Amino acid sequence: MIPFIAEIIGTAILILLGGGVVANVVLNKTYGNSGGWIVITTGWALAVYVAVVVAGPHSGAHINPAVSIGLAVAGKFQWASVPLYILGQMIGAMIGASTVWVFYKHHFDATEDGDAKKAVFCTAPAIRNTFSNFFSEFIGTFVLIFTILYFTDATITDTDAIVGLGSLGALPVAFLVWAIGLSLGGTTGYAINPARDLGPRIMHAVLPIKDKASNDWTYAWIPVFAPISGAAIAAFLMLALA
Repeated sequence: MIPFIAEIIGTAILILLGGGVVANVVLNKTYGNSGGWIVITTGWALAVYVAVVVAGPHSGAHINPAVSIGLAVAGKFQWASVPLYILGQMIGAMIGASTVWVFYKHHFDATEDGDAKKAVFCTAPAIRNTFSNFFSEFIGTFVLIFTILYFTDATITDTDAIVGLGSLGALPVAFLVWAIGLSLGGTTGYAINPARDLGPRIMHAVLPIKDKASNDWTYAWIPVFAPISGAAIAAFLMLALA
């Protein structure tokens, strides 16, 4: 139960700080308005750093279903624990997204652009093309998982001892996510995390946000299935090279 709670808290922090930096940049009348892509990618990288620091000692800080699935495919995490981790990640993502909305409520109200408000919650393609968008999320997550598999030994050694992403410190993960955002994030906004996109997208649908844009459910499957596919292929390649 402690790993489950840690995944909730870690993912909530990830989305609170990650969604928070997007809100600070795109919403009206914030001090960070129009801060740009560098601010957003840096904020997300630091959000990962903080989340991994907090959750790492207790759950391994997967904070991403693609990480849990990729580690399981690679034989470094128990499949039986994957559903509980994903549930915790989804709950945490929805809590984090809701908290961002409460925190920036007046700025949401001061912003007329519905797409800008939606961007605080979930990703969208810069140019809509199903194959290209899927490929972007696939490759971004492939790089994430393939690299993680080479700098962590995430395993469950027994019911009480968990070694995960926090075992080598949170900084390498933050730099990795920062690199992906800077280099590969410009096409789709680099969700590279099904919970990070789907959980907040659900909250965007249910929260009473003034003048909000469409939830874009026709696109929503891409930031879910492309990261999972990328994670699985990364794990299979790692096994083939081992």
